Amino acid sequence: MKNDDEWMKKALICAERAYSQGEVPVGAVIVLEDQLIGEGWNQPILSHDATAHAEIMALRSASLKMENYRLAGATMYVTIEPCAMCFGAMTHARVKRLVYGTSEPKSGAIHSNLQLHQAKCFNHQIEITSGILSEVCTNLIQQFFKARRVAKKRHDSV
Repeated sequence: MKNDDEWMKKALICAERAYSQGEVPVGAVIVLEDQLIGEGWNQPILSHDATAHAEIMALRSASLKMENYRLAGATMYVTIEPCAMCFGAMTHARVKRLVYGTSEPKSGAIHSNLQLHQAKCFNHQIEITSGILSEVCTNLIQQFFKARRVAKKRHDSV
């Protein structure tokens, strides 16, 4: 899709917001008919909420705006491959398409580990596109964890 790069850039802005707040830099936006209807960024630390992943926050935002938890026809753009919880929520919301930037080898549930998009137990199938602005998304997350390791090393040496 021609606008995938542009919408992923918006998700990256959300990820940078998470980064600035000390959260793992993951951002998400939800688009319907080429209009932004929801956005979110990781907030579990600040909100004391294990479910406050970028995707969940974007789903909450879009559902409030649309006054409906069903988001049929919508596309979610997220900077990193979603986990099982987030993919399940997208499925229940009837998101039509998921576009993500880079894989998540530890907890990614689409291609890296569980391949949930192929599971027969779901009554809704989501179209998947991966690798959009992959290098930028990868660099952001790697930069965050590198800075975190450096800070920990400084703290441990004091």
